[in-house]
Amino acid sequence: MSQHIEKILILDFGSQTTQLIARRIREQKVFSEIHPYTLALDKIKTMRPSGIVLSGGPASVYDTDAPISDPGIFELDIPVLGICYGAQLMMQQLGGRVERAEKREFGKADLTITYTAGLFAGMETAPSHYQVWMSHGDRIEEIAPGFMATASSAHSPYAALRHQDKPFVAVQFHPEVAHTLIGNDILRNFIFGLCGCHPTWTMHSFIESTVTEIKEKVGDGQVICALSGGVDSSVTAALVHKAIGNQLTCIYVNNGLMRSGESESVLRFFREKTDLNVIDRDASKHFLQQLSDIADPEEKRKRIGFGFIKIFEEEAGKIGSVKYLAQGTLYPDVIESVVFRGKAPIKSHHNVGGLPERMQLELIEPLRELFKDEVRELGLELGMPEEAIFRQPFPGPGLGIRIMGEVTEERLDILRRADVIVLEEMKDSGWYRKVWQSFAVLLPIQTVGVMGDVRTYEHVIAIRSVDSRDAMTADWSKLPYDLLGRISSRIINEVRGVNRVVYDISSKPPATIEWE
Repeated sequence: MSQHIEKILILDFGSQTTQLIARRIREQKVFSEIHPYTLALDKIKTMRPSGIVLSGGPASVYDTDAPISDPGIFELDIPVLGICYGAQLMMQQLGGRVERAEKREFGKADLTITYTAGLFAGMETAPSHYQVWMSHGDRIEEIAPGFMATASSAHSPYAALRHQDKPFVAVQFHPEVAHTLIGNDILRNFIFGLCGCHPTWTMHSFIESTVTEIKEKVGDGQVICALSGGVDSSVTAALVHKAIGNQLTCIYVNNGLMRSGESESVLRFFREKTDLNVIDRDASKHFLQQLSDIADPEEKRKRIGFGFIKIFEEEAGKIGSVKYLAQGTLYPDVIESVVFRGKAPIKSHHNVGGLPERMQLELIEPLRELFKDEVRELGLELGMPEEAIFRQPFPGPGLGIRIMGEVTEERLDILRRADVIVLEEMKDSGWYRKVWQSFAVLLPIQTVGVMGDVRTYEHVIAIRSVDSRDAMTADWSKLPYDLLGRISSRIINEVRGVNRVVYDISSKPPATIEWE
């Protein structure tokens, strides 16, 4: 949010770990936000950041089409930290030289620190050695005027740099990743030492500032909230309700893509355990009609997104004088829906890239700059019960993106019955709260099997379970074999139409958590 007094601005050059930089800074209770490297200098000035980080990236600074940020940032008298590509860009823009390295550095490397101040304040007396993580094929061959080397590695004589008069620092390695053992110390030295920030960004302060913003924006107007029962929409509703009370009406839409018994349990929870005004709308037939014969995942997401907005606008019309729609958009949703350097987004989230351009309602997205674990912390700070906060994430498009290919009533029924078994077994075994997410996926293929000495040709269910902190990266869960065996046996025995179960062992990246 623009009102944050202290913030670190991150300019993204396409690194897979840019989001980790933001997370590491926020862990120090200082707000940070990511913007494309193309962010205009005038916009940067109006944001008044306490510091700027230039992220890593896959390009080479000497390429003709290399991503280049405005060099005017070095004239703002604001501390700047360049990381990997960002370090090389800083050198090139300020008069240094970068060339392709004879020996590339990828993975763990030994860093020799020769200057124990600035980024390395509090480190052992120089020279000292620490493990860091490198990922580059280029090398700084000549440093820009005014800079001095503060650390080196076997193949990078300028592995870390500082300007002797200005608040500019650079590192060739990645301090944001866990393999860099002094990474958090380096970022703390930048945040608090060079930028002069204070650890004041907490969920308590976030609630205070956000409630004020919502009140000022809404005035005496009416707001509707898209309520799915998931963590994001539930926390959004609680936060907006804290700000404007009965000016908020929550709308639960049954899109026909929910899990077995989901709609009934969600409505029961909110009506019995909260003060929210909730109305429900069964639009399952509308959504299934819109998805008829549609197999493309992007088209599915967009049609589901359009369908939600259509219904919200209809319900707003019944209430009268409603101008705002509150929804639980998170930071990862925004990041993954952004087009970078002309490339397609990772996916269009139904509440970001899936929204129609001409929407009658103005959006209120109070969680738009938060990661999932921050949202859970926020929910607890708001006094919400743990049963609402620690539910596994369930996507807004529902089972529509867990059915590969066309969505039909028959295929939904198969997936629902399989999904019930997955959740029952995960909860009974104590693994439900240990993993980030676990669910079933219906594949668009059939395979040969044998049941009762009879040949079968039936559907395949994939089980997906991942460990993560914020959904930006994830690893497949190492579930016990006996648990996987029980899930497989039950699905094949209890779900008619399925004769094979497989387990997804893909990490994110390169895969995503959801299959579509």
